[in-house]
Amino acid sequence: MNLLFAPHDSREGSAIPLPARFVGILSAFLLVTLVFAYAFHSLQYHWGWESVYAYRVKFVKGWLMTLAISAAALLMSLLIGLCTALAQRSRFLPLRYLSKLYIEGIRGTPLLVQILVFFYVVADAFGVGDRYAVGVITLSLFAGAYISEIIRAGIESVGESQLESGRAIGLTRAQIYRYVVFPQAFRQTLPPLAGQFASLIKDSSLLSIIAVSEFTLNAQEVNAFTYSTLESYLPLAVGYLVLTLPISLLSRQLEKKYRYER
Repeated sequence: MNLLFAPHDSREGSAIPLPARFVGILSAFLLVTLVFAYAFHSLQYHWGWESVYAYRVKFVKGWLMTLAISAAALLMSLLIGLCTALAQRSRFLPLRYLSKLYIEGIRGTPLLVQILVFFYVVADAFGVGDRYAVGVITLSLFAGAYISEIIRAGIESVGESQLESGRAIGLTRAQIYRYVVFPQAFRQTLPPLAGQFASLIKDSSLLSIIAVSEFTLNAQEVNAFTYSTLESYLPLAVGYLVLTLPISLLSRQLEKKYRYER
């Protein structure tokens, strides 16, 4: 059988043998490499990695800072999203509408504007001068609104008949969520959550606007020092790919682990 063509399987390629997957990935990588090699050869671009290499420590520090900011924001946004999703289903009307107002306000305005408003207005009014803390909080609130909608959709995907069955056997509201709703909603929300987490990591680059010394700002400074634009921004692209690719791979593994036949 030709390894470049595998039989279609609706179960996320579960029947595709490992050699076929490897050949497919390698073929795609070689194709992309050839396209870029041809483009740069046509431009007759002269690389200047020597000047950029002298700032390698600055790239590493910026990458580690982005990793730390993203990890903190991921955890906080997940907590905010979960609490807001449950608040939207609350019987206490002020809490329900307050959560809806927060979600619509955050989703309806650009992240760049939110960063500027939180840092120069809100944080200044409360006497918070730590730009890193403000950056993490702003990213968390921004992503939390989207995660809240993802979790809410996952919860509402659970059939009403299952909720009624839980009540019929005497489960409390908390127990229904713990044993009936959340396990099923978790499977439904994995793909969109992975995409949102990856977007959050890339959105952290906007914190450079308030002089947070993260990966993007450091790459911009290296470009300003060396005038080597491509050599400064290619490591930036690779660095973000290293951060986001494991999230995608982990999400797929969890999908396979918790998949069940309907």
